[in-house]
Amino acid sequence: MIEKEIEIKMADGVCDAVLYQADDGRRLPGVIDMPDIFGIRPASRGESRRLAASGYTVLQPNPFYRTSRSPVFSFEPDFHDERTMKRFGELTASLTPEAMESDGAAFVNFLAVQKTVSDASMGIVGHCFTCASAMRAAAARPDRIGAVACFHGGRLFLDTPTSPHLSLPRISAQLYFGHATDDKSMPKEAIVKFEAALAAWGGKYESKTYDAGHGWTVPDSHAYDKAEADRAFEKMTALFASALK
Repeated sequence: MIEKEIEIKMADGVCDAVLYQADDGRRLPGVIDMPDIFGIRPASRGESRRLAASGYTVLQPNPFYRTSRSPVFSFEPDFHDERTMKRFGELTASLTPEAMESDGAAFVNFLAVQKTVSDASMGIVGHCFTCASAMRAAAARPDRIGAVACFHGGRLFLDTPTSPHLSLPRISAQLYFGHATDDKSMPKEAIVKFEAALAAWGGKYESKTYDAGHGWTVPDSHAYDKAEADRAFEKMTALFASALK
């Protein structure tokens, strides 16, 4: 496998990213793998590398390029630390719904012209904060994104006009959501409302709550659960195998 550090020219600057391609040059379905709030790092790279080995050309972009190149943290993050919470605010401040859609469309356009990307529908993966980005990308490019997988996504259903669930009518992709039982950013009441919105949407989807904590799929998370993470990976690759054609 070829792992390349790249840069993508965006409407609002330059996005650093990592591209994973088969070393024999095969044209494979493209997948955008959005890292969580902690950005591109060894753990997120490992996730993309594993996904690429399953038969995909994978792009892992830095969603926070407007604020910082990778790594986006210059210190060890701690959810109980005021400095960490301040940094979260800095990283997410510029990611408006419009910015997420613009970025998602740009990532699709970049992948579409790569020699190692086939003409099949593309997939996108979101983790934590970037689940909203994944949904908005699918809404911006329903013509190319055929599957969305989101794990321990936060704030997907809000009583505000910018709630991510309101983008559902513009999405044509198949959707998979893996929630956590212990997640302050997406409590049980929000999951129930979100699943009602999915049912009203009428598209093809699956929504499951795993017996795990927020961040359970990410290897460097304190909540990492390998067995449940492997189950989530199997669900994601099964979704992509059926939808990205």
